[in-house]
Amino acid sequence: MSMIQRFRAVRERTRALCEPLSVEDQQVQPMADASPSKWHLAHTTWFMEAFVLDGPRYDADYEFLFNSYYEAVGPRVERGRRGMLTRPSLERVLAYRAEIDRRIEHALVEGTLDAAALARLDLGLHHEQQHQELILTDIKYVLGTQPLQPAYRADLACTTTEAAPMRWRSFDGGIVQIGADDNDSFAFDNERPAHDVIVRPFALASRPLTNADVLAFIADGGYREPRLWLSDGWHAATTAGWTAPLYWAADSLYELAGVRAIDPDEIACHLSFYEADAIARWLGARLPTEIEWEVAARAHDPLTGNFADDDRLHPARPADDRMFGDVWEWTASSYSAYPGFQALAGVLGEYNGKFMSGQQVLRGGSCLTPRGHVRATYRNFFQPAARWQMAGARIAKDA
Repeated sequence: MSMIQRFRAVRERTRALCEPLSVEDQQVQPMADASPSKWHLAHTTWFMEAFVLDGPRYDADYEFLFNSYYEAVGPRVERGRRGMLTRPSLERVLAYRAEIDRRIEHALVEGTLDAAALARLDLGLHHEQQHQELILTDIKYVLGTQPLQPAYRADLACTTTEAAPMRWRSFDGGIVQIGADDNDSFAFDNERPAHDVIVRPFALASRPLTNADVLAFIADGGYREPRLWLSDGWHAATTAGWTAPLYWAADSLYELAGVRAIDPDEIACHLSFYEADAIARWLGARLPTEIEWEVAARAHDPLTGNFADDDRLHPARPADDRMFGDVWEWTASSYSAYPGFQALAGVLGEYNGKFMSGQQVLRGGSCLTPRGHVRATYRNFFQPAARWQMAGARIAKDA
């Protein structure tokens, strides 16, 4: 696929994700972490305009309104106040997208983007795919926390496969290489450089945790047993009153297709790191390190799995021995720099490196991730109490 074809496909996908939403849906921000869809549409466009194009700005105010966290660019609207931006209107934001799309396509056709600008465009497309997933997680929080819990779409596909049982897969220890090397076509800076690490023999579950595992944990009083929890996790759970994963109520749950009964055989989602860690400990196991996860994942095809392209937008029942899709999997590893890490040059150096504090690494992609976006080296990261993301876990143990 040519760059211009890829550009059109990614940009159209973002717009299409917002199509089922009303204007009001795209304005709401029920918590600071969940940005309005309208803001995502504008921010991903600002990113392209600011970092790919030269020339006069579409609107001088947009850098203040739609800059996310780039301190070197200048001041910006606080994250928790993005829902206050009733102006510009959605219509104006869509016009902004159309004009920046026109400018970039013209530059691609005319060949006026140099190698550095093309590299930033490539980064911008991967960045936009990250926001495509955020649009879905954020709108799920918008709709799923409303009194009527309306569906985002009522025509989403349903799970029909049989659930695979959990087995243990054993891995030898030794010196292994992890991270993206120079031969990889694209990787974020936090995936580099490739480097050698020592790993001890370990075993990894063949599937992530399922709703049945969570239901058993609940029935055994897991949310009431402090000995299973990390101290910060117990504080988070008791302060917020957690008694089940996010979007659960009695024997039902909310998904983007609406409210339905909990399927015990489906992969569990919307678990915080703290919940995943407690359930793993209750099962007599632990969460894998990100090194262990990557060692296991290298033998798997990152294109195979339940991704957003499958139009399910919810975890399926687990397939045998699959590492990608369905849920982002929490690891026991804190998010930090690899030895020899170098952030991108200039303002874009703020993209990943400055968040290497107080976050946990997740791996593997989810049912809301575009197919082809993730790979074995891909490092996602969130704060350990986060539950609105499509996150779950698989357990590990020492061999």
